[in-house]
Amino acid sequence: LMQGIISFLTGPSLEAKILRDNFVFKIVPMLNPDGVIVGNHRTSLGGFDLNRHWKEPSRQLHPTIHAAKEMIRELRMQRDVCLFADLHGHSKKANVFMYGTDSLGGGSSGPGGESGDGAASGGLAGWA
Repeated sequence: LMQGIISFLTGPSLEAKILRDNFVFKIVPMLNPDGVIVGNHRTSLGGFDLNRHWKEPSRQLHPTIHAAKEMIRELRMQRDVCLFADLHGHSKKANVFMYGTDSLGGGSSGPGGESGDGAASGGLAGWA
């Protein structure tokens, strides 16, 4: 999936050029390389499922999440962040799925109560 996204964004198509001309892409290929090197799929070397520590990461225990959040905070001071996407497999979900943040600005929610506009209405700000 990630290779396809990178190939498309760096490719010669008009659509990719328009995206590159109008948006800044920050791609972090892996947030648990220390865990992957020892065979972990979802956890860091310390055994932490980093997705469960996104809201308040420790600089010492979850350094990659802490650094990613700092990068997003700094970027938000320079420009609007339109989308933050975490692309990976899930331990219990199959096929394609999407989670979103809760809307902090009282925005609308999807049919199942999920927020469809988290980043646009401030949901990203609550996590970054």
